[in-house]
Amino acid sequence: MKTEILINRAIHESRIAIVEDGQLAEIWVERPDSERIVGDVYKGTVSAVLPSLQAAFIEIGLARTAFLQVRDMVEAEKSDIEDGGGSRGRRSRTLPPIQNLLKKGQTLLVQIAKEPIGTKGARVTTQLSLAGRFLVLMRSGDWVGISRKITSSNERRRLRDLVRSLCPAKSSVIVRTEGRDMSKKDCNRDLKQLVKSYDRLERRSKKATTPALVHKEMGMTSSVIRDLFTENVSRVVVDSKELYEDIVEYLKGVSPTLAKRVELFREKKPIFDAFGVEAELEKANDREVWMRRGGAIVIDHAEAGTFIDVNSARSVGSRDQEESYLRTNLEAAQEISRQLRLRDIGGIIVIDFIDMYDDRNRKKVVEEMINETKRDRAKISISPQISEFGLVEMTRQRVRPNLLHTHSDPCPTCNGSGRVMGADTTMTKIERWLMRSRAGNGDRRYVLRVHPDVAAYISEDHDSRLKSIRRATKARLEVEEDVSLAPQDFRFISQKRSLDVTAEFRA
Repeated sequence: MKTEILINRAIHESRIAIVEDGQLAEIWVERPDSERIVGDVYKGTVSAVLPSLQAAFIEIGLARTAFLQVRDMVEAEKSDIEDGGGSRGRRSRTLPPIQNLLKKGQTLLVQIAKEPIGTKGARVTTQLSLAGRFLVLMRSGDWVGISRKITSSNERRRLRDLVRSLCPAKSSVIVRTEGRDMSKKDCNRDLKQLVKSYDRLERRSKKATTPALVHKEMGMTSSVIRDLFTENVSRVVVDSKELYEDIVEYLKGVSPTLAKRVELFREKKPIFDAFGVEAELEKANDREVWMRRGGAIVIDHAEAGTFIDVNSARSVGSRDQEESYLRTNLEAAQEISRQLRLRDIGGIIVIDFIDMYDDRNRKKVVEEMINETKRDRAKISISPQISEFGLVEMTRQRVRPNLLHTHSDPCPTCNGSGRVMGADTTMTKIERWLMRSRAGNGDRRYVLRVHPDVAAYISEDHDSRLKSIRRATKARLEVEEDVSLAPQDFRFISQKRSLDVTAEFRA
């Protein structure tokens, strides 16, 4: 597979695209008002301890208080992603009550594990870790972990012995996948830099007054180059000369062979246009995604999760309906896996594939879904079989807001529901308001302001309804159009008091 990293730096925005075999696979967007904060370390204050949830709220200076669970306070033994090579079937540890660990007003250092999403504050951990190109350092425990993706037992043994010979006391180190085949010199340099950063963090935390940021993780571009630019990437193309020079300078120090794969984009045409990325981004938030053979997937977001429906739509081909459905479902599994990465959809995901009768075909679809998601760096868990209702259930790690939240705001008209009330329903609400007004001895003369569509509904053969409302409520109404109102909203202005009295008799 040919993988390319494209970096576009604009005045108020930086974007990074991962392109696999000419197709957009992932996109990162960073703006001054929405910088990446995962990995940042804060000195905060406990604002509340919740024994019933075994969690606490931590004030760290962000718009919303951070959320700390008790399991994120217990000293790490081995990472879920980076395995130390020990027993994998070990029992989960018994966690101490959080009220024995924290008290209100206490100060502590926490690290952002997940960014704020929607109404939820950032999720934090007290188990601090700093990542380098080859290693991850933690100032707790005394173990060495090796990435599971390094499968050679001899290489794992060599790396463990190498790291243990250099690791400082009372520290744990994880060797990242990129650490495969690293030399003692590379290991020592990376470890020294991490120790230096950790010492700087601790000095700042002692001087800082809460709430305070004491360590800022690398920016988006730097972290992508550090974490994703490996031997598997054919090239990195950058449209900023300054950024190009910074990347080359950094790589000369850590991976000189990769520095030759960095290219400066010199064309006048925008880089994302030249590589066809911009056109794909325009469709990245579409609800409906068409596939090559004519089938389609429909993606709907909700507070509880994301729901994806697979439709055969215009799909044509085999006369065997079961075979046709299988082909559409297999293609949908591939496209869904790509869309999850591209849109960075996390949380609970439920997929409704086209119904099939053959259990072997149903199994093929699940296996295809599992195989296609292997290239995803996020933690993913997929149910091993299609449920009795024909659904595949899965979860995907949620670290930051997805692409839809990054590029859009909730609709001010429908408030995110995707639908608005019809004019007939709005008229019914107006009638009920007037009935409450009459019962509450309200005024009798009003100016009724409504959306132009509702005003048109009233004037087009529905004037008789307005007359019946006037008779029933004894109210005198003058209807005015107001383009600033949503179709489901209305305003009553008292002519006697020259005052908006809508709130006085709202349900």
